[in-house]
Amino acid sequence: MSDDQDEYAESLETEFQKLEDALLSDTVRLLAPSEPLKLAADATVQDAIMKMVGNRRAAVVIVDEAGRLTGIFTERDVLTRIVGESREPAKTRLGDVMTREPEALTPGDRICYAINRMHNAGYRTVPLVDPDHRPIGIVTVNDVVRWLAEIFPDAVLHLPPGDRLKNPLQMDAG
Repeated sequence: MSDDQDEYAESLETEFQKLEDALLSDTVRLLAPSEPLKLAADATVQDAIMKMVGNRRAAVVIVDEAGRLTGIFTERDVLTRIVGESREPAKTRLGDVMTREPEALTPGDRICYAINRMHNAGYRTVPLVDPDHRPIGIVTVNDVVRWLAEIFPDAVLHLPPGDRLKNPLQMDAG
């Protein structure tokens, strides 16, 4: 091995150790989850869609009268449970199409657990709850990617020549 390859291998080992340490010690609260958009089960899907679009969010959480989490409705649900089943958003209640009793995270859960749940269960959006099961945030895949970018700023900030960045304020389908 050349000296350059040895140096590169050492650098990679250091970076991987840094990631492993962060995964095993950092908690979900470091992801700075966004404030949840809350609706009641009797609100319409149209209400939810308008709230999601107006706030550029991927989900709303459904709460009971005491403010406890009872469901979640995501952009994926719009496609599969509304459009895919030819339902009318203005006439469909969230309670009829939400995911009931969704899995939730707490601020003290480790980020590795959040990633485990997102990966194994296929979640892109997970509610964050307090000890009384009241929603206090929403953790998204984007939150995890932002956290990774903070751990590895050089890999993100020092792109090779020719790479282009998308305007982050530009809406797209992704």
